[in-house]
Amino acid sequence: MWRRSLSFAWLPFVLSFWIANTAYPSTHDFYKGKTVRILVGASAGGAFDTWGRMVGRYLGKQIPGNPVVIVENVTGAGGLILANQVYKSTRPDGLTIATFNGGLLMGQILGRPGIEFDARKFEYLGVPTKFESVCAFSKASGITSFERWKAAKAPVKVGGTAPGSNLVDIPKVLMAVFGLPTQVIAGYKGFAEIRLAVDGGELAGACGGWDGIKLLWGRQIEAGDVAVVIQTKSPPLADLPKVPVLMDFANNDDDRQLIEVGIQFPVLLSLAYALPPATPKDRVQLLRKALLDTWASADFLADVQRARLVADPATGEELHKTVERLFTLKPAVAGKLKEILK
Repeated sequence: MWRRSLSFAWLPFVLSFWIANTAYPSTHDFYKGKTVRILVGASAGGAFDTWGRMVGRYLGKQIPGNPVVIVENVTGAGGLILANQVYKSTRPDGLTIATFNGGLLMGQILGRPGIEFDARKFEYLGVPTKFESVCAFSKASGITSFERWKAAKAPVKVGGTAPGSNLVDIPKVLMAVFGLPTQVIAGYKGFAEIRLAVDGGELAGACGGWDGIKLLWGRQIEAGDVAVVIQTKSPPLADLPKVPVLMDFANNDDDRQLIEVGIQFPVLLSLAYALPPATPKDRVQLLRKALLDTWASADFLADVQRARLVADPATGEELHKTVERLFTLKPAVAGKLKEILK
């Protein structure tokens, strides 16, 4: 009697051990011999593409089964085409990872046209870095400081991709808060194309992630041909200790709130990596860990250093919480931001 009761007492532990040790191999063996695609919602040459290709070089080593990883660019509408595609029609099997401008997620709150996803249903994997933003202008434009921008006699032309991208939304918020004389010229495929337009005199400059601007304009900034006139991070970025911080120019709480929600808040989401809704949870967790391990690996960090970038990861759980917070914005704030960014 004692022997039988003892065996039944241990039965739940035996079953849980058996389940764990049979489910684990099936989850991890899934990727053996497979190909994982990283779809980048931007054109080649910019920061999104650079980060995506660095991740693609090393991610396969961190996934059990060591699958082949390929990186593809899916351009259009500032990443919106990719976000909609992944949400609606990409098979949720854990073999397709998308990285797109997380600012698009704000579009759902603002009721922007073309949004065909529910931001709360993506399976977020994390970000390799947080896209702290700056505004930079060519020396030829004459905009060499924030004060000169405010005092410009004619609208200053800045380049953008599509509504929902930092390149469009940041200058629009700045125009509303500070009355900056600005004309946002949207429709470029990515920052690489905007840079060429600035170099050719078609545009004065752009506002966007420091990583992207440093990557493509670093030499011109060092040579004094391009000036960074304002940054959004407080305290200042280590690279830009003397560049003024946006919040220092805010005159009241309303201004500060608009800057926080419209510019600073999306920073964590800017380089989001995500899977389609309904991807099996075990694969979501596996890929979250694989990406974090990739971003901490010596080979990856050496690539980051060579590219003169900075790794500052955030987890998928952090991204999910940030997205949930978007849906708790006060109606008055969301309404004002919607009016600014329409």
